[in-house]
Amino acid sequence: MAHAGEKPPMLLSHGELPHPRGTLMEDIETGLKGELQGVIEERTKEANRLVSRIAYLRPRGGGVEWEVPLNRIRPADQ
Repeated sequence: MAHAGEKPPMLLSHGELPHPRGTLMEDIETGLKGELQGVIEERTKEANRLVSRIAYLRPRGGGVEWEVPLNRIRPADQ
């Protein structure tokens, strides 16, 4: 059990993709566009409660991936 002020133990796992891998997505906050590479879910170890879902995007044509909260992306053609 975590002590006051400590983050509880977490589990990371691959999450379900909201769109096929390689779909061009847009970060609605920054306007950056990239191809969807994957999703990582963070859950509490004891209760298996979902804490966050992070999408990984890569610039079209290659480059360095970046992460963005899953709820901030949408297909780039919308």
